[in-house]
Amino acid sequence: MPLTREEKAALVADLKDKLSQAQVTVLTDFRGLDVATITKLRKRIREAGGQYKVVKNTLTARAAGEAGIQGLDAYLTGPVALAFGFGDPVAVPKVLTQFIREFKHLEIKGGILQGKVVPPEEIRALADLPPRETLLAQVVGGFQAPLVGLVGVLQGTIRKLVYALDAVREKKAAAAGQA
Repeated sequence: MPLTREEKAALVADLKDKLSQAQVTVLTDFRGLDVATITKLRKRIREAGGQYKVVKNTLTARAAGEAGIQGLDAYLTGPVALAFGFGDPVAVPKVLTQFIREFKHLEIKGGILQGKVVPPEEIRALADLPPRETLLAQVVGGFQAPLVGLVGVLQGTIRKLVYALDAVREKKAAAAGQA
């Protein structure tokens, strides 16, 4: 049964909100997947903090235009489903690439990363990145390493001063003991 104009407007508004809120949106071609497999995919994406939705291309194009996203029309050919990632921008692409290795039929057509349209290669590269927490830990480690070195140098200088003062004290004590 066709959607009424009001239902389409509500869908476009909902899509616009999701496109605006999502850190990453991945466009996929889901041909060849049965309902049970798509249900598994939806569950995995939900567990990663995302949502998987099949929407008409015309409605997606309209919502993208309203959200200020340009250049998406080239990827809206054939059956397209949208995988929204609302938290970590790496999580949903990682789930999709793992799912592709497992089921083969799913294809990444392109995506939107923080409001900019990106080709499928960039989405796959994004999936190869470590999680956000790991990246933050690496950055903090990079800042921490020079500080640890500086602390070591300062401790070495202070230690040498203490040894020199201790040697002077021992020398004076020995001189006082001989006198």
